Amino acid sequence: MATHLLHTISELGPGNTAWYALARALRLLGLQLWRYHFVAQRVAPAAMRSAPGKIVISSVASLAELPPDYPRPREVVAARLRQGGCSIAAWKGRELAATLWYQFGAYEEDEVRARYFLPAPDSCWDYDVFVQPHMRLGMTFCRIWDEAHRRMRARGVQWTCSRISAFNPGSLRAHRRIGTVHLGSATFIALGRWQLMFAGRRPFIHLSAGPGSRPQLVFDTRALEPGGHPCQPT
Repeated sequence: MATHLLHTISELGPGNTAWYALARALRLLGLQLWRYHFVAQRVAPAAMRSAPGKIVISSVASLAELPPDYPRPREVVAARLRQGGCSIAAWKGRELAATLWYQFGAYEEDEVRARYFLPAPDSCWDYDVFVQPHMRLGMTFCRIWDEAHRRMRARGVQWTCSRISAFNPGSLRAHRRIGTVHLGSATFIALGRWQLMFAGRRPFIHLSAGPGSRPQLVFDTRALEPGGHPCQPT
C-alpha cells in the first residue's frame, strides 16, 4: 500500500494525491468529486515538425460523419455541435485515429455543470483530445494538434485554453511538456441533482440545484500579454 501511495504521489504530486484520496472517500458516501486545472498555451506561429505520412485530417460537421465506434456518446457530440463546437478527426485509412474539439467564445462543460467564457476574440477553448491507444506512440497526436493550430491561426487565434483533470497523470505530464500557463483550479462535488463548486476565481463558490444553473468562469487571455491587466471582467 505504501508503494502504491508513493507511486501516486510521484505521478500526481502531493496536492493532487490528497484530492484524489478525498474523491475516493466521498465516492463511498455516494458523492462525486472532480478537480480541474485550467491552462493556456500559445498557438504555434508556424507548422510543427510533424510530417503528413499516412494520416488524413478532416472536419466533423455532423453525427452522420462519425463511425459506429466513435469514442463519445452521440448525445454528447450533438450537444457540442449545437453550441458551436468544431471537431477535426485524424484517419489512417478507414480507421479513426484521433479526434480533437475546439470552440470560440464560450464552452459549456459536459462532464460537470459549468460554462467557460473567453472574452478575448483571439482565444479559443480546446477539449477532448482523443488518440487511439495503439497509436499514442506515433505521430498521430502531433498531426492532429498541428492541424488544429493551423486552423486556429487562420482564425487569428493567439491563445488556446483548456482544462485538465488533476487525477490524470498522462495529461498533466503532456501539458507540462508543451509549456502551458496555469490559469487556476476548480473543484466540483455532486450529489444527485446538487452540485457545489469551489474555484480560485469568480464566482469562487457556486451551488447548483439542476441543469438550469451553472457557474461561469471567465478566462481573459489578454491578461497574459505584456502589459495585460491581471483583473478579469465580471
